[in-house]
Amino acid sequence: MEDPFFPVFLSLRVALTAMVFVVPAGIALAWLQASRAHRFRGFVDGLILLPMVLPPSVIGFFLVWLFGRRGLFGHALNGLGVRLIFTPWAAVLASATVALPVLVKAAQPAMETVPRELLVIGRSLGLAPVEVFFRVVLRGAWRGVATGIVLAFVRAIGEFGATLMFAGNIPGRTNTMTIEIWSAYQGGDESRALSYVVVLTALGLATVFLSARIAPSPSRPR
Repeated sequence: MEDPFFPVFLSLRVALTAMVFVVPAGIALAWLQASRAHRFRGFVDGLILLPMVLPPSVIGFFLVWLFGRRGLFGHALNGLGVRLIFTPWAAVLASATVALPVLVKAAQPAMETVPRELLVIGRSLGLAPVEVFFRVVLRGAWRGVATGIVLAFVRAIGEFGATLMFAGNIPGRTNTMTIEIWSAYQGGDESRALSYVVVLTALGLATVFLSARIAPSPSRPR
């Protein structure tokens, strides 16, 4: 009999691993979009938002098309002995893809509110660009960035459609909680499905309360 806790631990591991990639990439993209009026800003914004507006099945299709065995990059990876599709790493990539826009769109407005005069002062005091970013930008925008990280994590842990297409439903290997809910319900085991629904609902509620506590507001200093 399959371990009932496996989908819980797998979902947490997938989401946490996804955040290892999402956090640095999301913060960098948010700062790029917030700090520079470059010619490709609208195009980059569109690419960032795309996973938020496309159906999850379409995202899954693109991931298979790119990283499947005959995919654009998957074929080369297979030649190196690396296979992503139908593995836990496929679930990580799917979760990271849908979580990244959430972080960027929460962090970018917070970074845009950091007074540019502070950046000029920091540079005039001899701070390197990296120091200005960490000591001025992140210090001023940390609430928005932290809120984005929390929301991105819960989005990653709740990913379903793209994960099902790209990672599949392999018991004991890729069956995250959301996939297990679908599988159990399809099989008529509503009590099993309900148990994972309760876990995900509790995580969602905790996320709502936590993000409300740390989100920037007009009456609260950043």
